[in-house]
Amino acid sequence: MVQAYILIQTEVGKASNVAETIAAISGVVQAEDVTGPYDVIVRAEAETVDDLGRLVVAQIQQVEGITRTLTCPVVHL
Repeated sequence: MVQAYILIQTEVGKASNVAETIAAISGVVQAEDVTGPYDVIVRAEAETVDDLGRLVVAQIQQVEGITRTLTCPVVHL
């Protein structure tokens, strides 16, 4: 199982709608509105890195109101 945090910037005033929409996507464990340089932080999981990439590009990035994403895979050292 591959896990990642996805940091999301949104259009002004869209963070709550974006987080709510993303929370309903299969593979998303949690989506929260936050303050700071990012507006939403998502924790997601997938079977493989390729599946994670498809989740981010084909589903999460397609949500209306998102301007930028940064995917940070979790590593276990």
